[in-house]
Amino acid sequence: MARWCYRHRLVVLLLWVGALFGVGFSASNAGTNYANVFSLPDTDSKSAYDLMQKAFPSTSGDTDTVVWKVDDGSVRDQAVRTRLQPALDRIAKMPGVGEVTSPYAGARGAAQISGDGKIAYAQLTFTQRANEVPKDLVQNVVDTAQDAERGGLQVELGGQAIQRIQEPPQGLSEMVGIVAAAVVLFLAFGSLFAMLLPIAIAVFGVGMGLFSTQLLSHSTDVPDIAPLLASLIGLGVGIDYALFIVTRHRRGIQRGLDPEESAVTALNTSGRAVLFAGGTVCIALAGMLVTRLRFLDGVVIATSLTVVLSVLAATTLLPALLGVLGPRVLSRRQRRRLAANGPETETASGLAARWSVNVQRRPRRIAALALVVMAVLAIPVLSLRLGATDQGNDDASTTTRQAYDLLADGFGPGFNGPLQVVSEGGDTATLVKGIESAPGVARVAALPPAKGVTVIQVVPTTSPQSEQTDDLIDTLRDEVIPQAGAQAHVGGVTAVSKDFASVTGDRLPLFIATIIGLGFLLLLVAFRSLVVPLTAAVMNLVAAAASFGVLVAIFQWGWGLDLLGLGKEGPINAFLPVIMLSLLFGLSMDYQVFLVSRMHEEWVHTRDNARAVRVGLAETSRVINSAALIMVCVFLAFVLSGDSGAAMAGVGLAAAVALDAFILRTALVPAAMHLLGKSNWWLPAWLEKRLPHLAVEPKEDAEPESPAADGPSSVVHGFIRTADGEPVDGASVTLLSKGGRQLDRVTSLADGSYIVSVPAPGTYLLATTAAAYGSRAAHVVVAEGPLVFDVELAGEVDAIN
Repeated sequence: MARWCYRHRLVVLLLWVGALFGVGFSASNAGTNYANVFSLPDTDSKSAYDLMQKAFPSTSGDTDTVVWKVDDGSVRDQAVRTRLQPALDRIAKMPGVGEVTSPYAGARGAAQISGDGKIAYAQLTFTQRANEVPKDLVQNVVDTAQDAERGGLQVELGGQAIQRIQEPPQGLSEMVGIVAAAVVLFLAFGSLFAMLLPIAIAVFGVGMGLFSTQLLSHSTDVPDIAPLLASLIGLGVGIDYALFIVTRHRRGIQRGLDPEESAVTALNTSGRAVLFAGGTVCIALAGMLVTRLRFLDGVVIATSLTVVLSVLAATTLLPALLGVLGPRVLSRRQRRRLAANGPETETASGLAARWSVNVQRRPRRIAALALVVMAVLAIPVLSLRLGATDQGNDDASTTTRQAYDLLADGFGPGFNGPLQVVSEGGDTATLVKGIESAPGVARVAALPPAKGVTVIQVVPTTSPQSEQTDDLIDTLRDEVIPQAGAQAHVGGVTAVSKDFASVTGDRLPLFIATIIGLGFLLLLVAFRSLVVPLTAAVMNLVAAAASFGVLVAIFQWGWGLDLLGLGKEGPINAFLPVIMLSLLFGLSMDYQVFLVSRMHEEWVHTRDNARAVRVGLAETSRVINSAALIMVCVFLAFVLSGDSGAAMAGVGLAAAVALDAFILRTALVPAAMHLLGKSNWWLPAWLEKRLPHLAVEPKEDAEPESPAADGPSSVVHGFIRTADGEPVDGASVTLLSKGGRQLDRVTSLADGSYIVSVPAPGTYLLATTAAAYGSRAAHVVVAEGPLVFDVELAGEVDAIN
């Protein structure tokens, strides 16, 4: 497939461009139909909602609020009234505004003025839902209301429709993330063309994913946060996957391969790993479905679709673009050096190699230090509280946050999140008295009944996000309603948020067990080991705990919120653990696959665990750290999205990826694998026979296990000596096939001589190890006669040899 895409590059490019523009054109004509559907069956708030739907069919349109405050006098003063009432009248006449309820409308509006007369509010109802109201209309409403301001008179607006016009321009966070990623890529590659390749793949993958999600929103329920999360994960994996393939391709060209062969080899090796990694991300995302929360179904669809399209772009569009660029994927300096000096023999060197050796020499110290860091960062997770963010968490400079604070000052903290006790039988008067006497209740008002259903509005004394408000809901459900003998349920936005957090918390253990179990099985089949997937599962849990600790410290405790411009502290969004754990486990699996696949390759060839871990870390840590740095930049850019949920997810994922790549995969995992030794690769024989074969790496050419009919057996013999020419006694010499099967194993004699038998002519791997001198592996080509091959062992162990 890679070769076909490379040779038919213009066809592939035209197909992708045509698909992007075609889907984009369709999506722009169809528009969006995102819907936040919280389906919480068997919950008290759902029962309350169903009763209200029966008695009071919901009116279409979003209800927002205009709030004003005077410094001196009263909002009832004629001077204030003559400024605000004409503005409200003009708003009421705007096309798209259904109704405006003014506090100056007689006895009905008197309740909309605070007790001290300093604050008043008006409610305006649009004819459409918040996400459908034209932004021009909302901006016109805001401008008209705030034109009434003067010295000593403050006017603010709150509500979902108002919040939409405060958001930064759509795509700002994506653009900032792409620019930051481009800088990292340019520093890593030193080539403008090579830098643009991962960016192009991410743009095509995310663009197709978002347009497709937009179309799907017309046929299924997709929440409005799904496109943000899809672009967040799509940009990260799209750039990373292309980075792994382009890095392998550039290395192949530098080693003298023809650009086409190099591209085919890169896709047949790193491309396979990308397919496997993308599959693990999708499986982790699909784990959200076990929670049976309909709100998350749309998120699974959007994010998984974007990941699939990003993988498809990396494995089809990328080889076509590599064909267009040819050798220009290298920088000019690299091309000149290649022309002057010929192919390079690239080995891991520099900081990565030195760190790899240090991890081998001090595994206990490094593992202990990494564990201490992760444990300290995980401490705040013990106080994790799930809930829902609202406009009280917006930045202090926004009009929605100021309207929220004014309403709380004038009518009490609980006014922004009233409860609705919905009764369909029993003594309503007794129920109202019981609610009034309950601790934590500020005001109670029973609305006129309809169809046998009575709605009692309950305003708590505490804010919607307060733990005391949660306690009040429990008191009403467990004590007040049963004592009154009424058939009633507690609903409202605050109660729904509490129930959603409870349901999510109850189903979280099953979700975690599902994605850990699936990841364990995938790695078990891929690496034929019990210990490697077990280590990965434990590390994923450690990374999750530490990243949630960072999240709690920032968003729940408020550390650094002002610095980041992220508003006020509050509980962690209830849906965030599920979404974040899915993404974290998927991305962690990516890094585990890229790291361990290189270690596994070395282990198969040499059967030397220390060497396998050392070489794997030395050769992959740089690209893993570069990929992680790109993801951190992309995720942090979503702080600019204007959406508190996306900002929280961005900060949490950025912390998770940074900790996973820079501490776990670079230090703790290799240190643990050094300490575990050969048991890393242990698998019971009975299980080995029953496991299916899933090769992350391409299948090697078949090799004869016994002498071929036309090829007699032979031998490889020689001497094992040091760099000074001294013979090495007792060195272990192993002959392996290219696939890693052991064919013969001997020990060198006192004079350093050895001899191993070869089944047939061909290419083999000869691995030599000696405790005091490290190890060395080399390919040997055996013809029909015996081969003389002397081995020189270095006196000091380095990263590779």
